[in-house]
Amino acid sequence: MMKKTAGKLTLLIFLTVALLFTGCTAPPVRQDPFASLDAQPANAPLKSLKLGLIISPNTMQAIGYINTINSSDLGIGSLDTNRYFKDITDLLSRRFKEVVRVNSLQEAASSGADISAILDVYAKLGSISFTHSIFQDKLIFMSLDGAQIDVASGEGRAMVPYPAWPTHKQKAADAAMIELEKSLSSSEKLKEYARTYSGNRSATIAITAPAKIKSDVDELPAIKAKPNKKAYAIVIGIENYRQKLPRADFATHDAETVAEYLTKVMGYPAENVVTLLNDHASNVDFAKYFEKWLPNNVEKDSTVFIYYSGHGAPNTKTGDAFLVPYDGDPSFINETGYSLKRLYDSLGKLQAKEIIVALDSCFSGAGGRSVIAKGSRPLVMRMDNLTIPSKIAVLSASSGEQTSSTYEEKGHGLFTYFLLKGIKDDDNANKNGTVEIGELFDYIKPQVERIARKVYNNEQTPQMTAPKENQKIFLISNGK
Repeated sequence: MMKKTAGKLTLLIFLTVALLFTGCTAPPVRQDPFASLDAQPANAPLKSLKLGLIISPNTMQAIGYINTINSSDLGIGSLDTNRYFKDITDLLSRRFKEVVRVNSLQEAASSGADISAILDVYAKLGSISFTHSIFQDKLIFMSLDGAQIDVASGEGRAMVPYPAWPTHKQKAADAAMIELEKSLSSSEKLKEYARTYSGNRSATIAITAPAKIKSDVDELPAIKAKPNKKAYAIVIGIENYRQKLPRADFATHDAETVAEYLTKVMGYPAENVVTLLNDHASNVDFAKYFEKWLPNNVEKDSTVFIYYSGHGAPNTKTGDAFLVPYDGDPSFINETGYSLKRLYDSLGKLQAKEIIVALDSCFSGAGGRSVIAKGSRPLVMRMDNLTIPSKIAVLSASSGEQTSSTYEEKGHGLFTYFLLKGIKDDDNANKNGTVEIGELFDYIKPQVERIARKVYNNEQTPQMTAPKENQKIFLISNGK
């Protein structure tokens, strides 16, 4: 009887020691499966891309959570979060040309990245035997204008052994990493993006470029004004920027359509309309046409129309608002931008009888059609502080603290779409076919507010700055 009892006790001790050593055994360090081979990974095309890596708030919370649990483990079997995130960075570095840590898409663009990814990590650590520790790693890949390309993900689980020894955390983390690596290697969408990406933001990339959309305002209205030889216009649309700023979607299409309305509907002679698109709308071009071409051509009693679709930017020190030319840099906006003050000063010196300025842009730096210097915070712009000569009427897409939206369904900026629709619709014309700027604004404002709120959950309130007498300016006269 004693021998049987001793035998059972010996067996129990042996099993307990075995379990202890099983729990104590560290998992093997995971090696790069391609390290011993001359061959390149299956997704070698990614080596042509520089990656901007954004760490999500969920990930930062996971780091804090893991470190808190580690402190209760007294360093025994703790998960080294620094090593964990180095492993992820190393994984990406093996596949991409370069990996840089950034805080936003704008910062990724400014850093010269070709693609961005958000690292999103969730962790749940078990503490009681036979429960599980769970790691979920996710990489959300996006183009620099925010369009999602693909998601790579991996989940790892490890059971808490008996007795509850803390090595299960590392096992779960390693398992998630392996699955993440498999998912990343198998992404055909990423490989296609790498193959089609030219490294030039001005190039058209099938994955990120907005589709060409034909909307109702692209068909010209029947109304046609009598030609006015004293009508002059400068139309600017900048969709792609030399500094790899976020794309201003549909800006070139906006400008092309506005130019077509001016010459074929509103009575502006084609030779009096200058259209500047993308790399033909540099800082020098702005100065050339605003400060030389207009003064050399505009006569007494002339009408001038200025249209701009593209990014605006604030000077975060002075609060001044700037248009961003093709070669503009938000970090050096004083030197590379074209300020609204400079624009209005130049226009105010013209002999023109009336001047209309339409801006489908915003200047807060909070997104939409606005950008801001790296590391700066968006501003509440006070546009009413600008001194605007009385002969100028300004229509702008939003107020100083708001962002300006695109209307993806229609293929235009939201403000520009309703500007054109207001001109096109007979309901906004007087009996003699004329369209007054004040009446047009009364149509644009509620329409933009409604769609911005309903479709984009965004507050966008167009603004008009003009003396009452200028609100009677005819955008179209002598029609029908």
